[in-house]
Amino acid sequence: MAANTLVDAGFLVALISRRDIHHKWAAAQSAEYAVPWLTCEAVLSETFHLLGQSGLASLTAMMRRGALLSPFVFAEDKELVLALMQKYAEVPMSLADACLVRMTETTANPVLLSTDTDFRTYRRHGRQVIPCVLPG
Repeated sequence: MAANTLVDAGFLVALISRRDIHHKWAAAQSAEYAVPWLTCEAVLSETFHLLGQSGLASLTAMMRRGALLSPFVFAEDKELVLALMQKYAEVPMSLADACLVRMTETTANPVLLSTDTDFRTYRRHGRQVIPCVLPG
C-alpha cells in the first residue's frame, strides 16, 4: 500500500529554496514520494512566512495544481492538538507540529517528510514513533 505523505514547513522550504541546506535531500524525496502531499493550514502559514515573496509563486502553484492538500480541520481535533502541545511544552511543540502529529494518527499509512528532528521525540497515539523521513 502506498504511503500517504505528510509534509512540514521545513521540507517545503527546503524543496522550494535552492539555497536551503537540505534542498538536494528534499528534491530527492519529492521524486520518491508521489503527490498529492498532505499538510495543515498551520504548516502552510509557517511556510509562506519563512519563504516570503521569493517562494510565493512556487508554493501557490503547488496548491493550485493539487500537489499540496490541506485536509486537516483544527476545530475537529482542537483538544487533542492542544493536549499534544501541552505534553511537549518543554520541546517546545509548535501548533504546526502538533497538527501534523495528529494527522499521523488519523491518516492511513502516513509518512512525514520533515527536516525537524523533534519528530523523533514526539509520539503518536501516546507511544508510537512518528513514521518520518529526515535528512541524514
